[in-house]
Amino acid sequence: MTGGKKAQCGIWTGFCTLLSVLLILDVHGRPANVSVLKEKMANSKEENEILPPDHLNGVKMEMDGHLNRDFNKEVFLGKEIEEFEEDSEPRRNREKLMDIFQKVDLNHDNSVSAKEMQRWIMEKTEEHFQEAVRENKLSFRAVDPDGNGYVTWDEYRVKFLASKGFNEREVAEKVKNNEELKVDEETQEVLESLKDRWFQADNPPADQLLNEEEFLSFLHPEHSRGMLKYMVKEIVRDLDQDGDKKLTLSEFISLPMGTVENQQAQDIDDDWVRERRKEFQDVIDGNQDGIVTMEELEEYMDPMNEYNALNEAKQMIAVADENQNHNLELEEILKYSEYFTGSKLMDYARNVHEEF
Repeated sequence: MTGGKKAQCGIWTGFCTLLSVLLILDVHGRPANVSVLKEKMANSKEENEILPPDHLNGVKMEMDGHLNRDFNKEVFLGKEIEEFEEDSEPRRNREKLMDIFQKVDLNHDNSVSAKEMQRWIMEKTEEHFQEAVRENKLSFRAVDPDGNGYVTWDEYRVKFLASKGFNEREVAEKVKNNEELKVDEETQEVLESLKDRWFQADNPPADQLLNEEEFLSFLHPEHSRGMLKYMVKEIVRDLDQDGDKKLTLSEFISLPMGTVENQQAQDIDDDWVRERRKEFQDVIDGNQDGIVTMEELEEYMDPMNEYNALNEAKQMIAVADENQNHNLELEEILKYSEYFTGSKLMDYARNVHEEF
């Protein structure tokens, strides 16, 4: 990948070096966004199983402070999101979208209200939660080979280094004998960040062991209030320029470090600022005082917040509500399918009434 700017090392300080290789801007200089790179993140299946994911489905903000550009799709489609690929056959996608509409329309009045959409968003978010729980069982099994139900930091460290290409037996022997591990600077920084996160996930009374539930919080902070607070703290620390542990609008919309090399990159930077300003003013800053506190950001980040789900439902409806009746009809949701599914349907209105 060439051109553009390097993305700012984001949240989770120790991950910065690891992510710097991955979060590189494309040829147009677009600020890095984890959600568009999530399929390229892991070098091996094993590493992907035991490393905390950089993208959390159904959470409005990425771990590096970027807005989750796939959020609308994730909370509308749930586990069906993979079925809606841009290159899939439009007619099949239209049929699937019509089927979803009928499910969202709980009272079958051929119209989706904000309350119905809120219920649907909460249901789809729960699907992402359950998928994370299922994946965590496999991940925990991978780092708990003796099956005693607990994993020590040393056990995890050995598995992590093995996934990075180190000899597992040699590493385990050195760890057992408290010998120094010779790793490169990048790997050491990642280890230090993981260790900090590991001990944050260790519920009191701290025993330096993680059970399956605590390991879920380690991988998926959205499943734990305490880890969600930790995630928010890291985001604020990274964006906060004056050290007051709060975010102003100017701090929130600050661009990643780098230089603008062409007009197209400048236009993308303008989009970045515009999107973040709107999100800050319309959604995150609840009391409209121009300051976002950790508490406000935590509420915003909480995927199971029903009030947020209702607001999101209203926003989603407003995007496609052409007749301004504050509800969604089938024709509207088909016309704006790209917003809801990421897949643009051609001839969306053709034979809608006959098919529905």
